[in-house]
Amino acid sequence: MDTPAQPMLVNCVAYGAGAPRQITLAEIGAALKEPDGFVWVGLHEPDEALLDQLQRQFGLHELAVEDAHRAHQRTKIEVYGDSLFIVVHTAQMPEHTIAFGETHIFLGRNYLVTIRHGASLSYAPARRKCESTADLMALGPSYALYAVLDFIVDNYFPIIDCFQTRLNELEHAVLEGEFRQRTIVRLYELKKELVRLQLAVTPLQDIMSQLVRLYPGLVRDEVRPYFRDVGDHAQRITEIAATLREMLTSAMDVNLALVGIAQNDVFKRIAGWGLLLTAPMMIASWYGMNFKDMPELDTPYAYPVTFAGTVAVCLILYLLLRRAKWL
Repeated sequence: MDTPAQPMLVNCVAYGAGAPRQITLAEIGAALKEPDGFVWVGLHEPDEALLDQLQRQFGLHELAVEDAHRAHQRTKIEVYGDSLFIVVHTAQMPEHTIAFGETHIFLGRNYLVTIRHGASLSYAPARRKCESTADLMALGPSYALYAVLDFIVDNYFPIIDCFQTRLNELEHAVLEGEFRQRTIVRLYELKKELVRLQLAVTPLQDIMSQLVRLYPGLVRDEVRPYFRDVGDHAQRITEIAATLREMLTSAMDVNLALVGIAQNDVFKRIAGWGLLLTAPMMIASWYGMNFKDMPELDTPYAYPVTFAGTVAVCLILYLLLRRAKWL
């Protein structure tokens, strides 16, 4: 069953004196003129016409609007006049494979626009968290930006936990000695997903560092410690991901080493059985030369004595090879 398509315009709310109120796109211009207020617009994969309308309402730069429409951007922060354009990557695990999306954010003195593409949860929880604290919401769009970025980074932690669980399962599979091709394939796939996760999270540290230090007209001083906290979370995720990558590399090396040891054991057993079979073959070939002057051929007990001697030699070799763990 197909899931219903989400609306492109998820939310358009004006904040200021009194309770938050839903407004239409046509009312944005009037809401922006209100003192000590701001507008928060949430979009989901908007079309070009809707972005053009927002560009006219907020005075957004055409290059930033073009990037927001095309998506597939790198994580970055750019300044366009008196506004910021921020691109961050989001991640979800709908099943057992990580899926990445993007969120494009426009931050102005009295507005915040969030545009979601691909795998991303709704920012309704972040909005409700802001609205539940009137004092913090009075800090303006920079605090709303913090709530969105904090929500994005916090959603990485369950993915990291899932990666740790999968790594533990793969380590047990490797150390159990069941050398399956699927195990090494899963190790490689997990390492590839960790690399993509690091590429998504690592640039966030630079973005948070800039939001902590720069843009005095757009970021309130009271909000800067909050961005520093988000930066700490992003750094923690990056460090955990780097550690998991090293552990994955070690697991792959251990798997290859164990495979080599298992192959050596097989070769030793093959060589041991070959040596064990060499003794009777040598004795049989000796008596198969048909020499006339072999005095033991005329002895009545030559055959049973030779047979017993052959068995004794094979038994001694078997015991020696068993002691050497070649059999």
